[in-house]
Amino acid sequence: MIDILLKPNIIYKDNDFLVIEKPAGLLVHPTKYQEENTLVDWLLEEFPEIKDVGGKERPGIVHRLDREVSGLMAVAKTQAAYEHLVKQFTQNQIKKEYTALVHGQPPREKGTIDLPIGRTKKGKLVVVQSRKKIKLEKPAITEYEIIKKFSIFNFQFSLLKVRPLTGRTHQIRIHLKSIGCPIVGDLKYLPKHLRNQETDKLNRIFLHASYLGFYDLNGHWREFKSELPVELTNFLNNPPAGGKEI
Repeated sequence: MIDILLKPNIIYKDNDFLVIEKPAGLLVHPTKYQEENTLVDWLLEEFPEIKDVGGKERPGIVHRLDREVSGLMAVAKTQAAYEHLVKQFTQNQIKKEYTALVHGQPPREKGTIDLPIGRTKKGKLVVVQSRKKIKLEKPAITEYEIIKKFSIFNFQFSLLKVRPLTGRTHQIRIHLKSIGCPIVGDLKYLPKHLRNQETDKLNRIFLHASYLGFYDLNGHWREFKSELPVELTNFLNNPPAGGKEI
């Protein structure tokens, strides 16, 4: 059984699909380590009819969020809905928007990060800078827009609206780090000199999937929005001592 604090919140459901809010800390599907109490486990318990939808290991799952990330996900309940949503992801028709709090400030109020992502010989995901050392390079594009700027302990932070136009693993996290703006709480990609800052005692990454739009099987555009979860809202409203909006 999934811990009650990690149970998804269903914000919409019909005969074809669900839209849920995934809490931070909930793994979407088992990995090679065969974890239990994943989102897939919960889905099969609540909606056993999806067990034959899509892939056997990831029934109903058409996209994913990192374990540490919260927010909106669409889940297919039928094979027709699954194929319909997968096609939209493949053709970049689905619109996704995230809210992120980052260290520093991007170079512009609005901008586009158009940098390929690949793996080093050791398997680490990185922005491609030297093709001689990278394998499995894939194009990756992310748009961002500054919502607010903060000053905390004489350090600068920015609240961003982020739109990934491609769907690479850890794309937002890697792209924002590449422009000198790693996400608050992202211990995987934070430079060492930033890891002891008070802002990184959040106990999760400050990244939330706040908007999702796609076409349903009848060709109607559907839009869903999700407010920041309480732990992120409280963090913004009560930043560490000395924090202020600028």
